[in-house]
Amino acid sequence: MTMLIDDPRLEEELKEQRKAWGADHHDEVWEGVYFMAPLPNNEHQHMVSRLTFILELTVGIPGLGEVSPGVNLAGPGGDWRHDYRAPDVVVFLRGTAAVNRDTHWSGAADFVIEITSPGDRTYEKIPFYSRLGVRELLVVNRQSWTIELYRRREGSLQKAGESRPERSDVLTSETVPLRFRLLPGDPRPKIEITHPASRQEWVL
Repeated sequence: MTMLIDDPRLEEELKEQRKAWGADHHDEVWEGVYFMAPLPNNEHQHMVSRLTFILELTVGIPGLGEVSPGVNLAGPGGDWRHDYRAPDVVVFLRGTAAVNRDTHWSGAADFVIEITSPGDRTYEKIPFYSRLGVRELLVVNRQSWTIELYRRREGSLQKAGESRPERSDVLTSETVPLRFRLLPGDPRPKIEITHPASRQEWVL
């Protein structure tokens, strides 16, 4: 169900309430339209926590870059609050083209992770990430249970690979030192993440 609020006073009150409650972390603005997203469920938040931890171990602590969950990501120039997205996890490598503006990051993130929830707009964000110049995007689709790796080619993000429980293809990132694949599991498929240099493995 979609709700349109055509009352500026009520709109501001609602946004202030969500901010006070801490419920606005996943809210986004798409070309001036404010999207209020519900808080993700426990599985989603657990995945964000584990993925952030693994990337911190393999990218952040070794000094290869900065790892952040839930940042505001916008284009360069103009009022960033008019058009931004809030990915689940983002990596900015040393020498990144993106710029830390304190309230948000602007420009091309190096590695972005999106985890789907029922009814969300994950795939509709891909053109926005392409315009920003994002180098790689990993989508964890919890509805079809696939993981998909998109890579920047010829100016846009294009699918570079997909892993399913029945076909556990390995997806090797070119920006972070990790490999991903989906394995059969119960009650849901498992995500295997490998750090080839140290031979460490994690299963989510």
